[in-house]
Amino acid sequence: MVRYKQYLKLEKSLSGNTIDAYLTDLDKLLAYLTLENIHILDVTQDDLEQFLAGLRDIGIHPRSQARILSGIRSFYRFLIIDDYLQADPTELLESPQIGFKLPEVLTVEEIDQLIGSIDRGTKEGQRNRAILETLYSCGLRVSELCNLKLSDLYFDEGFIKVEGKGSKQRLVPVSPRAIKEINLYFIDRNQMKIKPGFEDFVFISAFGKNISRIMVFHIIKVLADSIGLKKTISPHTFRHSFATHLLEGGANLRAIQCMLGHESIATTEIYTHIDRNMLRSEIIEHHPRNIKFRQEHK
Repeated sequence: MVRYKQYLKLEKSLSGNTIDAYLTDLDKLLAYLTLENIHILDVTQDDLEQFLAGLRDIGIHPRSQARILSGIRSFYRFLIIDDYLQADPTELLESPQIGFKLPEVLTVEEIDQLIGSIDRGTKEGQRNRAILETLYSCGLRVSELCNLKLSDLYFDEGFIKVEGKGSKQRLVPVSPRAIKEINLYFIDRNQMKIKPGFEDFVFISAFGKNISRIMVFHIIKVLADSIGLKKTISPHTFRHSFATHLLEGGANLRAIQCMLGHESIATTEIYTHIDRNMLRSEIIEHHPRNIKFRQEHK
């Protein structure tokens, strides 16, 4: 890696910031190869296509995919030049289609602003705060949030059980901050009149039933308008931001995919043997809200 860094600096004449970006993107590939038990010199085009499919799977913007691929191509050109390899596995890789529209990504500051703008003094204030914190801290789909049950909460263990697409269940790490906000919401929830058959749902509407997808969309739209946010956002924006921020913060790509409940052909097998404790540590360590929470409670 030292020789590659020298190559970028001396032969490519790249700036320090650009070199750091190349090395950071290369680290994402190296982490993936480590999990797959693939040596860097044994990588094939298929291996790289599966890695790139993983980036698409968690919603990384095509521009970011293209930048990462550019860094990987540069690294393999260096390996060819330095006689580590005879053939370049990146030669026939197709670049991502930049024109593909993906959801907006919120900055950490924008998410702080949205959640911070919620008035706790209103009847729904603490509930809405817990909803947004859970969406962003756990990367849930809006349907998964609306159907979350009290019996699915394992706060002592630091997990929630989520039922995703196709009624497939998964365990998702829940952050200390999200647990705190949900527990504060329970104080209000315990005083609500809940209709029979809906007692086990976590997030309850004013009608005594589990909150609807439309209501979550409405909550987010009103909050965005209240702070003058120009981006067009939805509940999925928080899920997309969750994945993007974790990857940018250094979390493992496979861990993020597993947390999101994606099961593409390229990634299904790895889910069966990822250590749950490792997954939790990835999310707790790298999620920006958790980092801030730790700093506030030192």
